[in-house]
Amino acid sequence: MHVASIRPQEMNPAKMASLFERQFKLSNVKKGETICCVSDLTTRREYIQASFAAADTLGADVYEMCVNSIPGWTKVGVPTIGQCKGTLEAAKAADIIVIFHVPLFTSWLKDVRDNGTRVLMIIDAPDDLEQLIAPPGLKEACQYADALYSKTKSVRVTSAAGTDLTFTRGEYPVMTQWGFADEPGRFDHWGGGHIHTFPDEGSANGTVVFAPGDIIILPFCRYVVDEVRLEIKDGFIRKIEGGLDAKLMQDWLDDNKDSPDDMDPFAVSHLGWGLNPQALWYGLALNGDQPERSRAAARTFPGNFLFSTGPNTQGGGNRRTRGHYDVPMRDCTISLDNKVIIENGKIVDPKMIVERVKIV
Repeated sequence: MHVASIRPQEMNPAKMASLFERQFKLSNVKKGETICCVSDLTTRREYIQASFAAADTLGADVYEMCVNSIPGWTKVGVPTIGQCKGTLEAAKAADIIVIFHVPLFTSWLKDVRDNGTRVLMIIDAPDDLEQLIAPPGLKEACQYADALYSKTKSVRVTSAAGTDLTFTRGEYPVMTQWGFADEPGRFDHWGGGHIHTFPDEGSANGTVVFAPGDIIILPFCRYVVDEVRLEIKDGFIRKIEGGLDAKLMQDWLDDNKDSPDDMDPFAVSHLGWGLNPQALWYGLALNGDQPERSRAAARTFPGNFLFSTGPNTQGGGNRRTRGHYDVPMRDCTISLDNKVIIENGKIVDPKMIVERVKIV
């Protein structure tokens, strides 16, 4: 059962199989390959049916593995594969895993990717899947941004609202998603089109201000309605000031402490920006605040600065806290080694600008 959002589904359900076929082609699914669909108790059955139909059309073998858990963005790291005997071996044997929940921060994901298996995550609503399918040039723009970020040493982020954050990078790899899993060992998210990395430990310092219109996509799904001011020193948030949104943030991070002196939820986590022109900042206002309607779009709209807190195991770190906060911020200016690439929320580096494809 799925809760209705503000708008009913506008995509013709009969288009689902052909849409999945397009996505599987982007992910280089070929005749004779094996697709393992990893579902859970909440997975849309039409997604499984569309996956099977697309696989048949492309000549690939396909089967479903349904796990007995319901992981999500607020329950990352759930070991859905590997706990039951034989599941990890089966996943490693597949050419591509199509997974319908969040596998991030799990050890099995690293194991299967190290083995060369591709992993494609599909967790958004049907209308959003159609809207967000990667347009031409997105992969190339993401690869360019990845190379640029990878050679960057120092980053500064500012905004008219009062943000002035600096950090250094190089300790952790840059992670980039362009919306399809087309290379051996690649993880990607249908609807992706963004880039991030973790700052060097202890290097993040300054002020971050969430302004009305910024989006809290983890753990909540809501626009910021009143200003939140964060004081950051040596990689950790030391003070949170503001109204309702500040209290929500403070209480969520406090409740995820493992002990009274645990600071891991308050650590500055992945930092990056969006490049997908198909993603709409106002999608939350247009479609409602159901998480399924903003899982990709809110993260990937072009020119946003994605600020986060908490875990860093995805990049190879040791923080496993569930105190994770994701906030795509609007109207920020991002400078890499003193070169402005995004100004007031608009991408200014022409090699990162991708033309939007209109959905009719």
